[in-house]
Amino acid sequence: MKKRKKLTLSRKRAIVGLLFISPWLIGFILFYLRSLIMTVKFGVSVATLQDGGVGYTLTYTGLSNFKELFTSHPTFKPVLTASMLDMVVDVPLIIFFSIFVALLLNKKFKGRTFVRAVFFLPVILNSEAIQQAIALSTQLIGGGIASSPDEIISATSTGVNIDYYIGLFRDLAIPDAVFDYIIEAVAQISSIITASGVQIIIFIAALQAVPSSLYEVSKIEGATGYETFWKVTFPMIMPLILTNIVYTVVDNFANSEVVQLSYNTIFTSKDYGLGSLMSLVSMVVVCLFLVIVCGLISKKTFYYN
Repeated sequence: MKKRKKLTLSRKRAIVGLLFISPWLIGFILFYLRSLIMTVKFGVSVATLQDGGVGYTLTYTGLSNFKELFTSHPTFKPVLTASMLDMVVDVPLIIFFSIFVALLLNKKFKGRTFVRAVFFLPVILNSEAIQQAIALSTQLIGGGIASSPDEIISATSTGVNIDYYIGLFRDLAIPDAVFDYIIEAVAQISSIITASGVQIIIFIAALQAVPSSLYEVSKIEGATGYETFWKVTFPMIMPLILTNIVYTVVDNFANSEVVQLSYNTIFTSKDYGLGSLMSLVSMVVVCLFLVIVCGLISKKTFYYN
């Protein structure tokens, strides 16, 4: 009888990884793949609704939608470019802020659980059901408490001369590109905090998984806190940085203006072909962005066994 070949460790890990993603893979094949194929069909066709709005007919038009999208459409290219630029700005800020907050929340102090919940609260409040409830309550109130935030903003914004402080920082001879990036980051601080809830939780889990023996060794060797972070903590959480980058890019794209433009084109303008093509093109651009970023970062990623 022939002896069975034993599976190598790498193959065993590959099988475990395949089993781990199998629920997603099954869901993708059963639910998403058909929708993706239909989107491609709509993108190369013109959809005409039948009488009564029940059913539709597709007329193949080839690359006519592509030509219209990239030559004559007035807003798609600027909106797509702006969405990608916002992503380039927002993703590093969200990642750095999440790491910083996770390092603080990983320390032991009274009320740590409550503070962690506070940082995760925006994720819950951003859910569609909660937003609809808040919008409905605001409409029902129709004044009083609902109008107070605007009054507070208008009262406080008039008492600070922002241009004066911007001038002071410009006198420090900071390069214009760096200075503009800092200004944009400060302007988006509220959205950065709102978008960082899930990433903070993931980084806290990554920090707690770092073996304490590594910190003990670095302490014995006389490493400073700065050296310990860059030589121990940062390399150990690098795989989760890659995970958070993918999550942040996808989350940022899902809430971008280009997705809203595609939605409005389909459901408001009833141009199903052009709207489907917008979603396809933007998805391809984001996937290329992810491939490039993940390819560059994965070369520097350290995996602890």
